[in-house]
Amino acid sequence: MAYLQGTEQGTVVNVRVQPRSSVNGVAGVADDCLKVRVNAPPIEGAANEACRELLAKAFGIGKARVEILSGSKSRTKRILLKNLDEGTASDRIARLLQEYRPKR
Repeated sequence: MAYLQGTEQGTVVNVRVQPRSSVNGVAGVADDCLKVRVNAPPIEGAANEACRELLAKAFGIGKARVEILSGSKSRTKRILLKNLDEGTASDRIARLLQEYRPKR
């Protein structure tokens, strides 16, 4: 998956965040990024914090293990999932995408 990269510290995920969404959750893949929707507005880091919380819950890891490497002031971010191997991250994303139901 082009939006995942294994490193010595864990797995880096390219994420595209949609703040002020009506729902929180993983919303698919587009432009080599995992699409994430959060209710929080992009004000004073609220959307970043909501994104970290959502990813921690989605991957079953503590929030302290989710670190924004770049893009803290952008919708497109590179996020490190510490101590999580790429295979496990890939499997979990596949399950999340199966659970996702786009609006019609």
